[in-house]
Amino acid sequence: MKRYCSLYHRVYAFDNLLSGARKAQKGKRFKANCRNFNLDLEKNLLTIKRQLKDKTCKPGPYTRFKIYEPKERLISAAPYKDRVVHHALVNVIEPIFDRAMIYDSYAPSLLPLTHASLPWCQVMRGEPERELRDACQAGES
Repeated sequence: MKRYCSLYHRVYAFDNLLSGARKAQKGKRFKANCRNFNLDLEKNLLTIKRQLKDKTCKPGPYTRFKIYEPKERLISAAPYKDRVVHHALVNVIEPIFDRAMIYDSYAPSLLPLTHASLPWCQVMRGEPERELRDACQAGES
């Protein structure tokens, strides 16, 4: 396995934190915590950067709430600042993990590979090759 050094400084690079903030706000732009963070975005990102650089950044308390659709579940949501840090971290490590995955790993990644896994599943189930070829050709049209 290849060894990666000096990744931590990339996590707290301002451009990466800004990208993390943009990703964290997707679908939450009008929520109060997102709006409050974005009102003073530069200051908040510089604070996070300083905390990460000094290694004094501590995760905040999770907010717990219930949802009832499609069934009752207890959700624990990280504070918005922590979600920005999560996205910044993933921006750095996801490309490394994606390269390390085997070619037929259909785990969630940047690429939507749900349909790509279908022919492989059919092979593993032992379906005859002719049916597999027909299924692949049907998927192309």
